[in-house]
Amino acid sequence: MILVTGGAGFIGSNFVLDWLAQSDEPVVNVDKLTYAGNLNNLVSLRDDTRHIFVHADICDSDKMLELLNTYKPTAIVHFAAESHVDRSIHGPAEFVRTNINGTFSLLEAARTYWSQLASADKENFRFLHVSTDEVYGTLGPDDVPFSETTAYAPNSPYSASKAASDHLVRSYHHTYGLPTLTTNCSNNYGPYHFPEKLIPLIIANALAGKPLPIYGDGQQIRDWLYVGDHCTAIRRVLKAGKPGETYNIGGWNEKANLDVVHTLCDMLDALQPNAVGSSYREQITYVTDRPGHDRRYAIDARKIERELGWKPAETFDSGIRKTVRWYLDNQAWVRDVQSGEYMKWLEKNYKQRKPPSDAQETA
Repeated sequence: MILVTGGAGFIGSNFVLDWLAQSDEPVVNVDKLTYAGNLNNLVSLRDDTRHIFVHADICDSDKMLELLNTYKPTAIVHFAAESHVDRSIHGPAEFVRTNINGTFSLLEAARTYWSQLASADKENFRFLHVSTDEVYGTLGPDDVPFSETTAYAPNSPYSASKAASDHLVRSYHHTYGLPTLTTNCSNNYGPYHFPEKLIPLIIANALAGKPLPIYGDGQQIRDWLYVGDHCTAIRRVLKAGKPGETYNIGGWNEKANLDVVHTLCDMLDALQPNAVGSSYREQITYVTDRPGHDRRYAIDARKIERELGWKPAETFDSGIRKTVRWYLDNQAWVRDVQSGEYMKWLEKNYKQRKPPSDAQETA
């Protein structure tokens, strides 16, 4: 049995679904069910006895230790985190609480549990911490991609909180011997992605006839990783990764945000044209950039390929087609998450991001 934190969120739920599709090893799924935690992601597991859901907060160290002692997992896969940069700008305290204090509480519970295991079980136990490429800061257009030895230089409250959690995980291996693994991934996309992030937001707004907001000039570059590939990589690291090591996971797909939006518009034009026959590109609207917006991320994923034999199966074209198709086929899921607090958040985030006077045109 493994224990997964944040397993009702975007990447976590994809991991749980993929894990149980690939293995009979049960999962204890711990999630606080904040705004982005959604049990509808896991509805297909409702009657699956291999999936044990626990509504709990990773900051509750006593509860985490109780779960570890009760279920005796062979590994912890730690996804639970606040993950949206814009939200971290508006309210950094929650990011410090969850990403730093929560990881600390989980590490303390894991250390106590692990130290009591028999020698063979102790040797086989793993604590896998899922992190982000944003801890490395930003790159210039000609800079080499981030490697596992790139110095940390986080530029937002979100990335700073993840950097702190990475350091805590590293320290627990080097100080206490806890067998930890850390993965730093590039931008994920795919099914169940909460529509505050670029790709699902653009799809949802396009279909609703709303503006498609582009921060600044839209030339911010990201390395896009299909979530299914990410899940496969995590399983590989969990199985064969060396304790104490870090592995960068990337899709080898550097794309400017504006190019991603153009691709989405063109796919939607072909798959679900709007009622008036115009291109979805006409809904693009440039808005004021967010503070401290990193210009470029890129992952050098050669270490995980060289040492563990993993590389992504999806190209950006194949992955984005699967993603658009999923959102078109699952509009009820989208409508469900686009209610209540989510709509209040959108209004809060975008009300101050009016189109600059010199960027009113669409692309």
